[in-house]
Amino acid sequence: MHTAAPVGLAVAFGAITLGTVLWFWLAVRRAAPKAVGAVLLGLAAWLAVQAGLAVQGFYQELAPRPPRLLLFAILPTLLVMGALFATKPGRRFLDALPLGHLTYLNVVRVPVELVLYGLFLAGQVPQLMTFEGRNWDIVAGLTAPLVGFWGFTHPRISRATLLIWHVVALALLLNIVAWAILSSPMPLQQVAFEQPNVAILKFPFVWLPAVVVPIVLLGHLVAIRQLARAQMTLPGYAGKAVA
Repeated sequence: MHTAAPVGLAVAFGAITLGTVLWFWLAVRRAAPKAVGAVLLGLAAWLAVQAGLAVQGFYQELAPRPPRLLLFAILPTLLVMGALFATKPGRRFLDALPLGHLTYLNVVRVPVELVLYGLFLAGQVPQLMTFEGRNWDIVAGLTAPLVGFWGFTHPRISRATLLIWHVVALALLLNIVAWAILSSPMPLQQVAFEQPNVAILKFPFVWLPAVVVPIVLLGHLVAIRQLARAQMTLPGYAGKAVA
C-alpha cells in the first residue's frame, strides 16, 4: 500500500523504543520491586503484539471502522492508564514512581524528532509533524536534562517550576499527537492529504503511538499529580524521588 521507510530509520526507532521501555521499567523497579517481572512481561508482550500486527499490514487496512490503529493500538493504553488512576492500588503505584526518572525520560523526544524528520524526507510523514512544521516537541526533549538535573539530581528550582515544565511539555506532546491523528489516512484526517502520516501504520513506527507516546504521557500525568499533591519542600521531595 505504501513504500517502506528506510531501514536505518526503522532500526534507530526500534532502539529508541526499547530504550524508552527499559528506562520506564527501571522506574517501575524502584517503585514496585515485586511487580517488575509482571510489568516487563506485559511490556514485552505489548511490543510483540503490535509488531506482529504491523508486520502483517493489519493497520494499513483503512476500510474498517473504527480505525484499527485507534481501536487496537491506542485505546488499550488509554484504558490501562485510566485503570491506574481510577483504582487505589493503581494510584499507590503511580505515586511511588520516581519523578526524576520520569523527567529525564523526556530526553527520548530528541531522537524521536530526528527520526520523524528523517521520515518526512522519506515521504512517510508530513512536514507539519517535524520541528520544521508544527511540532515543537523537541523543546521538551532538549530541556529535560536541565530540568532533571536542577530539579532532582541537584535541586535548585521550585516545585512550581517543575509543575509548569511538565504542564507545558504535556501540551507540546498533545499538540503533536493531535497533528499526527489529523494527518493520518483515517476518517479524522483533516490535513496533509498530499503526504499523509503513513509511518505509524507500519513496523516499527507503530510503537510510537502504541508504546512511546503512552509512556511519555503517563510520565507527565504522574509528575503533575505528584507535584500538585506534594506537601514537603522540594529538596526533600526531589531527593526522595531519585534516591
